[in-house]
Amino acid sequence: MADRLKGKTVIITGAGQTPGETIGNGRAMAMLFTREGAEVLCVDRLLVRAEETVALVAGEGGKAFAHQADVSRNADCAAIIEAAKTRWGRLDVLVNNVGIGDGDGPVHRIGEAVWDRIMDVNLKATFMMTQHALAVMRPQKSGAIVNISSLAAIVGGSLVAYEVSKAAVNRLTTSTASAVAGQGIRCNAIMPGLMDTPMAITGTTAATGQTSQAVRESRDARVPLRGKMGTGWDTAYAALYFASDEAAFATGVVMPLDGGMSTRFG
Repeated sequence: MADRLKGKTVIITGAGQTPGETIGNGRAMAMLFTREGAEVLCVDRLLVRAEETVALVAGEGGKAFAHQADVSRNADCAAIIEAAKTRWGRLDVLVNNVGIGDGDGPVHRIGEAVWDRIMDVNLKATFMMTQHALAVMRPQKSGAIVNISSLAAIVGGSLVAYEVSKAAVNRLTTSTASAVAGQGIRCNAIMPGLMDTPMAITGTTAATGQTSQAVRESRDARVPLRGKMGTGWDTAYAALYFASDEAAFATGVVMPLDGGMSTRFG
């Protein structure tokens, strides 16, 4: 274990994952952060998935704790922060790592209920978690918030609610960074592009009817860097930088993590 986050207390939402052959962003972050010396509260809508992540961390000698919550509910968001305060007395890092796109589509096809649900999970939850976390971080005059956005915030066209929600997360990031910089709190965002995570592959196979191998080959072919998608570990290492003191002068950054895809889109 290293010590880039030694002594840090961290909340990661979406720290469980959809079952699959690879690792998701949340689980990879929880494992990497604890390897670097942090203690992590692993939050997931399904407790069993958070517990699976905690078990993997414990197997490596790290410290993590499972917490069940629906982050689209304000009371649950408040309870997450209270759990962290009760356990540690402080909060150093919040990673907002939630996102859904079920039922999404182009603007002329999506229903109002689908739009509302995606906005609640992808955007409103990030706002509420940030607001509750700041109630702890502002008196401390320290803290780091890392929002997991998406390259879909700046490119796309076929998943309107997901794209709009993640574009709004980007603006929420920069607005938050500006508002709390005076208290020594940083807020940054990562925009993963095509990633080989269980949620991405399972969702695409379900939507297209293709095999997982066909989906991977198609997605790989679209990535300029080595012709391969990224992984949950790539997201985790980017988040580790923003969570650590190495990023002490970085705030309001919205960083593509896409193997060069955005260089082709502008």
